[in-house]
Amino acid sequence: MKTVMVFGTFDSIHPGHEFLLAEARKHGDWLVVVIARDQTVKRIKGRFPVHSESVRKQKMETTGLADQVVLGSKSSPYTIFNTIKPEVICLGYDQEMFIDELPRALEQRGLKAEIIRLNPYKPEQYKSSLLNK
Repeated sequence: MKTVMVFGTFDSIHPGHEFLLAEARKHGDWLVVVIARDQTVKRIKGRFPVHSESVRKQKMETTGLADQVVLGSKSSPYTIFNTIKPEVICLGYDQEMFIDELPRALEQRGLKAEIIRLNPYKPEQYKSSLLNK
């Protein structure tokens, strides 16, 4: 079984997210969505998400878009690789955080995951930063 992993805040799940997850699913058999912790979002975006991490996790679970939904680590975004060993990591078209160290973090854990940058779906319309204004 080929495990695919996607990371994100997923504060409000919109058609852009649905497209991202559908595209990620095409690259394997088991889709794991890692929900960013509230403190991580604050550190990256300078503000807390609208919804708490537990609410965002629950919302993602109820969509049925992922096979497994987990909260990211509070200490390092790469800690999740210790328990879930993805063969594929799909990145959103605009995802920039933590990707520079991603290959090294995988290598340190003995993982050879393929890293795929996915295309956007109507980014001028379905982008969280636009929708949350």
